[in-house]
Amino acid sequence: MSTAAGSDGDGGSILRELHDVLGTALGMAQEHLEQNGGFLPFAVTLDDDGELRLVLVTPPAPTGEEGSEGETPSDLDAEAMLADLVELLRQGRDGTRAVAIASDVSLPEHGSDGIHAAAEHRDGGLLAAILPYEMTATGYVYGDVEADGHEPLVFTLHGDH
Repeated sequence: MSTAAGSDGDGGSILRELHDVLGTALGMAQEHLEQNGGFLPFAVTLDDDGELRLVLVTPPAPTGEEGSEGETPSDLDAEAMLADLVELLRQGRDGTRAVAIASDVSLPEHGSDGIHAAAEHRDGGLLAAILPYEMTATGYVYGDVEADGHEPLVFTLHGDH
């Protein structure tokens, strides 16, 4: 992995900032899961001023009248929300050093669900993880965090950086 030219500490600070946003996103996702039984896609950003901020998008309006009551997060169009979230982050990326996007995913290979969190840094770093979880009679049980592949979504390298 190459980092932008600068002092020797750049690579370490990029990794630290990626860990900060990724860890915050995973922690918040676990909190939402335990409080609400699920969560909608969201992001955590690290601004130039060092502030961590939560970024949310509004779920799309239900397509029909039926089923709107008692709707769970899994009934909503999480993919459309994820696309809206990425677009919002792209528009607001000036002044943002790092971003992590968290979503609730199905993990057929584990036979469970999981929290997927992907972090990216404007200077080129990427970090992504999956945290498998299961609901048991005593509450949520989490598996081991696993590294995951990820392509940049917010800080793309097409000359629009």
